[in-house]
Amino acid sequence: MTDLIQTIAQRLDTGAVIPYLGPDMLSLCADVAVPATPLALAESMTAKVSVPHKIRKRLTQAAQFIENFKHRKSVVHLMNEAFANSPAASPLHLALARSNAGLWVDTWYDDTMAAALAQVGPKGSWAQTQGLSQSEHFGHWTGDYADDGSLLPELPKDLARLLYKPWGSHSPAGNYLVSDSDYVEVLTEIDIQTPIPAAVQAWRTGRNFLFLGCRFDDQLTRCFARQIMKRSSDQHWAVLPEEPTRMEARFLQEQNITRIAMPLAQFAQSFTSTLQGLQAAIAA
Repeated sequence: MTDLIQTIAQRLDTGAVIPYLGPDMLSLCADVAVPATPLALAESMTAKVSVPHKIRKRLTQAAQFIENFKHRKSVVHLMNEAFANSPAASPLHLALARSNAGLWVDTWYDDTMAAALAQVGPKGSWAQTQGLSQSEHFGHWTGDYADDGSLLPELPKDLARLLYKPWGSHSPAGNYLVSDSDYVEVLTEIDIQTPIPAAVQAWRTGRNFLFLGCRFDDQLTRCFARQIMKRSSDQHWAVLPEEPTRMEARFLQEQNITRIAMPLAQFAQSFTSTLQGLQAAIAA
C-alpha cells in the first residue's frame, strides 16, 4: 500500500491525477459546522420547513417539495444557512491545493477546498466553475468565478488551476443543484456532455482520477462520476474503507477504479506526508 500511495502522489504532483472529492472529506476537518452527508443536509432543511414524513430523509425529494410549495428562493436560503460556515481546511485539503493537480472536482456544497486554494496560492492563480440550476439560470449550465468571487464572462484561456463544483457551492453566489428538477435537467443532457465545462473536458483527457470521501451507492453519484471521467485514462483509484455495495462494486470494475480499502483519515495522513515530502524535495 505504501508503494501505491507513493505512485499516486508522484503522479498527482506531475499533474497526471485529478482529485475528485466527496462530502466525507469533511470528516478530516476540525469543528465541522456544516452538513457532511446528504442525510444530514436533508434533516437540516426539513427541521426548518415542514415536508411529508416519507421524504424527510431524502434530500433531492425534500428540496423539490420545498421548491414546489414554498419557492426556489426558500431552497437557496436554507442551503445558504446550512453552509454559511466554512470548515478550516484539513492537511489533506492543503496538500492537494499545493500540488500540481491543475483540476480539482468537488462534489459537495461547502467552501473548504476553495478556502484551501485561496490559502496556499497567490491571488489570481485559480478560478472555479460551478453547476447552475436551470430554474434560476435557464440556458446556462455553469458559472465561472475568479478567486476573489467575481463573476467571469468566461474562464481565462491560460488558466492553470481550476476548481470544478458540478453540484454548485455556497460561495461566492449560492449556486446549488439539489432538487429533483435540478438533476433531471442536467441528467437529460449529461450523456452528450453539454453540462460538463469545456475546460474540464480538455483537462481530464488521459488523466487519472483519485476519489476521496466519495461513495457510489446511488445512481446520481455514479452518473456524475461516469460522465466527468469520460475520455480520461483507464486507471483510477478510490479510497473506500466500507465494503462496496453490489452496484458500487460493478461501477468500480466498469470504470477501472482500484479500491483502496483503508480509512480515509489513515490514507490522508500517509498521502499528505508523502506529498509534503515530494514538495519539499522539489523546493530544495
